[in-house]
Amino acid sequence: MLRPHLRKPIISLPTLNLTHFSTLSISPQPPLPLPHRRLHTTLYLTLIRLYLSTNNPTRASLAFRSMLSHSLVPSFPSFASLLSQFAGAGAVSPALEAYSCMISSGYSPNVFVNNVMIQCLCKLGLLDRAIGVIDSGGEVDGVGYNSLIWGFCRVGMVDQGFGVLGLMVKRGVRFDYVTRNVLVTGLCREGRLGFARWVLDNLVDGDDSDDIVGYNVLVDGYCKAGDVDGAMMVVGEMEARGLEPDVVTYNVVVDGLCSSGRWDEAESMLDDMKGRVGNEVGGGEGCNVITYTTLIGWYCKRGVMEKAQSLYKDMVMKGILPDVDTYSAIVNGLCKGGRLDDAVVLFREMEDMETQPNHVTYTTLIDSLFKAGGVLGALMFLGQMVARGHLLDVILCTSLVDGLFKAGKCKEAEDIFCSLPKYDVIPNHVTYSALIDGRCKLGDMTGAQSALEEMEEKRISPNVVTYSSIINGYMKERKVEQGLGIMRQMMTKNIYPNCITYGVLIDGSFRAGKQDVALELYDGMKMQSLNENNYIVDAVVNNLRRNGKIIDAEKFCQDMISRGIQLDCVNYTSLMDGYFKIGDASTALRVGQEVKEKGLEYDSVALNVLINGLSKLKDNDPHADYDVIKQMNVDADCGTYNTMISIYCKDGKIDRALELWDDMKRNRVLPNTITCNILITGLCKFGKIEEVVNILSEGSALGFCPSSTVHREVLAAASRSKRAEKILQMHQMLLNLGLKEDEKSYNTLVGALCGVSMTKKAASVLEDMKRRGISADTITYNALIRGYCKGSHLMKALATYSEMLMHRVSPNIATYNTLLCGFCAAGWMQKAAKIVDEIEMRGCARNATTYDILISGYAKVNDKKESMRLYCEMVILGFIPRTSTYNALIHEFMREGMMRQAGELMNEMQSREVAANSSTYDILISGWFKLSNQTDLHKHLRTSHRKEAKRLFKQMNEKGLIPCETTLSFMSRSLARPGKKADARRLLNQIYRNKETVWM
Repeated sequence: MLRPHLRKPIISLPTLNLTHFSTLSISPQPPLPLPHRRLHTTLYLTLIRLYLSTNNPTRASLAFRSMLSHSLVPSFPSFASLLSQFAGAGAVSPALEAYSCMISSGYSPNVFVNNVMIQCLCKLGLLDRAIGVIDSGGEVDGVGYNSLIWGFCRVGMVDQGFGVLGLMVKRGVRFDYVTRNVLVTGLCREGRLGFARWVLDNLVDGDDSDDIVGYNVLVDGYCKAGDVDGAMMVVGEMEARGLEPDVVTYNVVVDGLCSSGRWDEAESMLDDMKGRVGNEVGGGEGCNVITYTTLIGWYCKRGVMEKAQSLYKDMVMKGILPDVDTYSAIVNGLCKGGRLDDAVVLFREMEDMETQPNHVTYTTLIDSLFKAGGVLGALMFLGQMVARGHLLDVILCTSLVDGLFKAGKCKEAEDIFCSLPKYDVIPNHVTYSALIDGRCKLGDMTGAQSALEEMEEKRISPNVVTYSSIINGYMKERKVEQGLGIMRQMMTKNIYPNCITYGVLIDGSFRAGKQDVALELYDGMKMQSLNENNYIVDAVVNNLRRNGKIIDAEKFCQDMISRGIQLDCVNYTSLMDGYFKIGDASTALRVGQEVKEKGLEYDSVALNVLINGLSKLKDNDPHADYDVIKQMNVDADCGTYNTMISIYCKDGKIDRALELWDDMKRNRVLPNTITCNILITGLCKFGKIEEVVNILSEGSALGFCPSSTVHREVLAAASRSKRAEKILQMHQMLLNLGLKEDEKSYNTLVGALCGVSMTKKAASVLEDMKRRGISADTITYNALIRGYCKGSHLMKALATYSEMLMHRVSPNIATYNTLLCGFCAAGWMQKAAKIVDEIEMRGCARNATTYDILISGYAKVNDKKESMRLYCEMVILGFIPRTSTYNALIHEFMREGMMRQAGELMNEMQSREVAANSSTYDILISGWFKLSNQTDLHKHLRTSHRKEAKRLFKQMNEKGLIPCETTLSFMSRSLARPGKKADARRLLNQIYRNKETVWM
């Protein structure tokens, strides 16, 4: 019987804050009557043990606190038992809490309690406190010392563990085989196998003899170090000493053989174990569930699911019931292979076999469903998991954040991340990487940088994935310098870019038109001894394809294949697309056929490229497209129909698109939401409102609910009638068909009304929103402000902006850009300047559009100095001006007669790969002709100016651009001179040919 020792506690723990262990706080309750206390204490203790036996330590801890809040104090034996049970369930913090309460209740610990406390402290890594238990003179036997040695070995401090062994010997505490095995385990973890072997042979005391556990630990150490042959030698030594290897030994060796890729030997050992009966394998065991699970797990990791499922059937037929680890391994393998339906079926079978799924099983399914886009299924399993008492951990929370961002549920993802402290989950670098990646994909680079700074404040080290996500965000916005700056920042912290990082930078640089930077990065990657991957191959191929060098792209791919890189479907799709675009259909189809020959599956993008290319060559004949698809063994599924319907809709062949809609139903291919969206969008584009109503009705019967995209397209089509009643009628019909009535749908309605200048009706819709309790947001007010600016009601636009601020709705850069556009168009540059000040005051970052509007506005009022200052600032910040911005600046220089400077701007425009349009050439040609018509101009300069104008005119014609009447007038006057008749005739023929080409 355990008896309390009447002396002071040998370790003093601070009183623990109970809210640290749970989000619930227990307030003190009135004490129960004395006769009932013993009964209630017993009931509470029974409830706590029940929770612990069902693996629910959180509820057990809450029950323990509830017991204390009623002033119910267990006896010392009960306290000691609780300590042991909490520690055994892995609930270390509640165990320490129980110890603190035991001390405050006046009990003194004995040897059993001290041993448990040492074990708990070691699990928490509080080794200094564990040493304090021993050094304070408390009763501690060999079990406590072994726990302390285990604590040191667990954190990689094996030498200190030997120091504890020396202390045991000095104090006369006998060590045993457990002590030896713990030290051997620690040495094996550090890879010190030779020393571990010496300890196993020589660290014996008295009656200790060789035990199989120590040898199994040593065998496991050799296997984990990759030395399976060394492990087999240890097994031979065991047998030489008369120790028969047991099933654990064989399981360890089987795992080692699998991890070394020696599958045949692993299967041979499995067959050998199957043949052993009686006492041949460790006294009565042949293969057990661990043996099978080990092999099944490795086969699943390799993706060899046929073998894994065959072993699963074999173990069931031999009467060995699979456990939760077996099921989890197979579920994981099925999920990785994209067989989610089979994984869910196995999950249900697991429950039918009364094997409760664990945290790993749920996490695998939820993560895989999120990655496959099955958000509803993932959330369903999450709810089931929580209802069954499984706690959220950092791995699952990371999957939730990542999955919700990828599913477009950004607010929910942010909410999960903010709720992590509530679940006692500490985010790690992977969690932050998922958050940063999600924000970057939304274009929220400020939020991404903020998360990176938060990581550094919390001393969570970002890795190459974290930095690569931020770089990717900047490269998508074509901010190459900022992306390169992040790469330099990570390298200063000794985190070096990998192939993915270089791939993102190279692809982004190509897309931003900075080919020299991309090639320099490619060379830098090679200098770092990093090899190309499929992503980099695709970046190079796409760049060559965009520049019309598809032959060079294929040569590059062949070079990559010769270096051992296997092209994937994306690489082949880029090549196929490139050949289709240059009209080489036969080569494109040859590349498409190669995809099938390589055993690669066509994805939706590849099918889109194939059908797009065929449709242009076959005059959009769906039957011809079907024939080619069948020859390539690609079944026409819903995705195929969607692509073909999309092509017909884009080409205006709505009747053929409707024929395919009927054809789908005849062939029992069920249209999905995407099909309905594509067809309705196409019908709306060509104003087929009656057909839209029919498709919506049919879609409703199929379970289709109108999306926000459909809502926007339908209202845009209804807006062509210029009748508010028609817009409102279609809006109400969509609501009746299941469109969600929320701020998004109202924003679309307000936008549609403002788009046709019905701002008065839009304002009444805004009031209706408020009456229904739907809050107007930034998008609502932006639409209304845009409508007022479009109708030149600038004061009403300002009043709406003031109302927006009054209702504490934060304006964004789109709000300010709309106001700036209205003021600049009206020439109200002073008010525009005040809006710029407002942008700065509210900390809203300007974007390229802001600069485009301001530059054009100042150019319009002849403020060349300010427009050029803004242009320089824009370029320095890494923004690329639009063609219209360059045109405004060129026009301003032309008006001042500064044609050389105007020409330099055009050269800079071309160097930034900003395409010049007809207006650009018209301005320059007119400018040079006007300059040449000055009366006091020297004849040589007049000829030079006209020559430059003609050069530009010729270049304009070569690009197929149509000159305006003013340009033609200048050219006519230039050629209306003796000897220029033939030139004039050629010019006239060229102009009409170009017009014919453009207008066809």
